[in-house]
Amino acid sequence: MGRLIRSDAVAAAVGAMTTEALAAARAHAEASGASAADGGVPTSAATSAAPVVTFGPAKGARSRGPASGLLPERASAAQPGGAEGGEPDPRDVFDVVIIGAGPAGLSAGLNLVRARRRVLMLDSNRPRHSATLVSHGFLTRDGVSPLELRQLGRAEFERYPEATFHQALVTAIDRVDEPAPGVGAGVGADADADADTRAGAAPPPRTSPLFVVRSKGIRGSGDRIATARSVLIATGLTETLPALPSIRTYYGTDLHSCVECDGYNKSDAPLALIGETDDLAERALLITQWSNDLIVFTNGVAELSEQEESALDARGIGVERRPIADIEGDREGMSGVSLEDGTVILRSGGFIRPKWTPALDYGALLGVQTDDDDLLVTDASGRTTVPGVFAAGDSTPPGAQQLVVAAGDGARVASTINRHLIGLL
Repeated sequence: MGRLIRSDAVAAAVGAMTTEALAAARAHAEASGASAADGGVPTSAATSAAPVVTFGPAKGARSRGPASGLLPERASAAQPGGAEGGEPDPRDVFDVVIIGAGPAGLSAGLNLVRARRRVLMLDSNRPRHSATLVSHGFLTRDGVSPLELRQLGRAEFERYPEATFHQALVTAIDRVDEPAPGVGAGVGADADADADTRAGAAPPPRTSPLFVVRSKGIRGSGDRIATARSVLIATGLTETLPALPSIRTYYGTDLHSCVECDGYNKSDAPLALIGETDDLAERALLITQWSNDLIVFTNGVAELSEQEESALDARGIGVERRPIADIEGDREGMSGVSLEDGTVILRSGGFIRPKWTPALDYGALLGVQTDDDDLLVTDASGRTTVPGVFAAGDSTPPGAQQLVVAAGDGARVASTINRHLIGLL
């Protein structure tokens, strides 16, 4: 199972996409330009008479992209399992295309190639946590940099002959129905089946859909078009930080977004929690596990209920509502938070609550259902509402998680995909 699949039936399926439809989709993708993350960006026009549905646009440029690997791309010549430019080889079908090479995507990819599934992993090299120098909480890898973790994961994935990695930005995904064997082959018994159809007999039933994935190469990689029986979305999130001039200077060193990941290293320090969302109280209470010297900065935006403020006050947590001017510090690190009225409140570090946004406009992806936060709705096993499309990691509720949680999610969904391809689910 999961080896190279070559059949004239598949050729007929992909051939059902008219030349005009492919040309229109390609022209639209080229005209639409840039993207924000590991996954598709501009929407291709669905213009053919065949059952073609197209993945939609990205949310737009964000401050950070989703998790992805950073190893250099290997030779840019066309590799087995997908065409570089031109049209896809309809006889060459991957079992899975994984979009995104963060912990979820890499973990899923490793488990799928070990299940002898042919896997193409597409990655746009825009990790959400690129500013983070050290990651924590990953079993056997506590203290490793996220960059090294991704490099190790990619190396393990690529050790298997079933694995293909390509640095590219997905621009469109089209869905086509795969006909049952015997349709369109034109010789032998298949020709007899075609003749029966022309004579008025009912055509053979169609089977599962195929997905044609188009991507634009980056870092010297060529553009690529590939066909697959399933797609795993592991593109993660983009994040937008509060608009403070020096915030990025200290982000990833003195300021962090993951409390569980970095709380221990801030134990008993005078900390700030900076954010503009309405969930700051819960995060502040969590931080008190590591330090009771904490001030919440709302930047004049975030709202706290009376009940929340009472809970914070009971823990000795201060709330500062005045607008922030900037983060203060020098080469030694962060020293405080300056307010617009000139006040400087001494703090040595802390946490930021970014605004997280899905990397893609998931609502336009083949009708995939999303929740109120635009995250992909899946069942307990990682299936989206579109057969053959799966999701893992931060792209799914509850959103941003620790690296080890995303990796575990990828492994779990890989098992679902393997069973789906066997036909058990």
